Amino acid sequence: MSRIVVLGGGESGVGSAVLAKVKGFDVFLSDMGKISDSYVEVLKKWDIPYEMGQHTEELILNADEIIKSPGIPLTAPMVKKAEDKGIHIISEIEFAGRYDTAKKVCITGSNGKTTTTSLIYYLLKNAGLNVGLGGNIGKSYALQVATEHYDIYVLELSSFQLDNMYDFKADIAIITNITPDHLDRYDHKMENYVKAKFRITRNMKEDDCFIFCSDDEITIKHLDDIILKAKSLPFTQKTEVAQGAFVKDDKMVVRVGNQECDMYLQELALSGKHNVYNSMAAAIAGKVMDIDNETIRRSLSTFQAVEHRLEKVLSIKDVLYINDSKATNVDAAWYALECQTRPVVWIVGGKDKGNDYSVLNELVKQKVKAIVCMGLHNEKIHEAFEGIVGKENMVDTKSAEEAVKACSKMAQPGDVVLLSPCCASFDLFKSYEDRGRQFKEAVRNL
Repeated sequence: MSRIVVLGGGESGVGSAVLAKVKGFDVFLSDMGKISDSYVEVLKKWDIPYEMGQHTEELILNADEIIKSPGIPLTAPMVKKAEDKGIHIISEIEFAGRYDTAKKVCITGSNGKTTTTSLIYYLLKNAGLNVGLGGNIGKSYALQVATEHYDIYVLELSSFQLDNMYDFKADIAIITNITPDHLDRYDHKMENYVKAKFRITRNMKEDDCFIFCSDDEITIKHLDDIILKAKSLPFTQKTEVAQGAFVKDDKMVVRVGNQECDMYLQELALSGKHNVYNSMAAAIAGKVMDIDNETIRRSLSTFQAVEHRLEKVLSIKDVLYINDSKATNVDAAWYALECQTRPVVWIVGGKDKGNDYSVLNELVKQKVKAIVCMGLHNEKIHEAFEGIVGKENMVDTKSAEEAVKACSKMAQPGDVVLLSPCCASFDLFKSYEDRGRQFKEAVRNL
């Protein structure tokens, strides 16, 4: 019996362990940290041996194959030791893909991937298809392959999930855009990060489809470096394309094969230029899958925004509070600021990933009246924006509650308080979801 060791006891790791158990492997799961009670329960239910708070070498390095959770860097000591021993290391996505015959729509990108994934899932469900949602969102893909049955999966894939993927193949692959992010995990080299994103196109064949933003310079620059057999379908707001999607006369026009679907931009449920891109990508995927125009239009006009992504929380004394906690990089915050039409009190800060804030200068000049920093180290933010908004309009805080109270003092009727942090959450919070929920809680307690 082959031995599979799973490193990491979160959603991805526990799902992988269950699938390995179902498929008859000798399974062991190891996590350096604490495994949450709910996951421990699952491991016990499936009778899967595990350890937490340590990695026992003799129980790990006897594996035939290791499934590594995406949160564990390739530089982790145990990963290095396994590599040195020649043990094959794969991702949950690679492992689950071996046992899954469903059609797979896979989405990656620096920004917009959760929204695009959710949109496509919503669209396919509205079309009455038997569809599962997984990857970087919702339930573990491996757990679903182990315990449920779907004809189609819509999978959001982060660069970390793509890193250890080799034979997995998407039927439809989408790259929303590529901007500098997570460079700390890629030797601070953009090239490495871009290559990780393009892994989503691996193994694709002539009858598969690759959907991408032709307005995104980094994506376009690297297109020539990949050997791609799949049919390419671009989406753009700058020109007209024969196949793919474009904007003309305030309409989004989608052409796939000899089919066409159009829709007025003002009918889209999600506002902002970036969401036009997300809606285009979803609509192309819908047409590739032969979804009728009526279902596509209905889905794109009734979709509800994703939690923590430009989510309107409450209006208090005519000050609107918006939770965009998912904006963990500069580009995401750029989109959030770009679509604001009212003066902004901006909450920014957290664990910096090597951010270059200068690209935000113009928008901050136009839109931001005050800045509330929420993080342990805010020096870089002060350096970047004090000269624009003035020292007197910048405050440092160390919790969501403190930040919201500071904002409520600075904001006037007609303003927006925007949490769009630009940074990872791990200095003060467990995750961007935790940060978003604490923010919403603080707003409700005002």
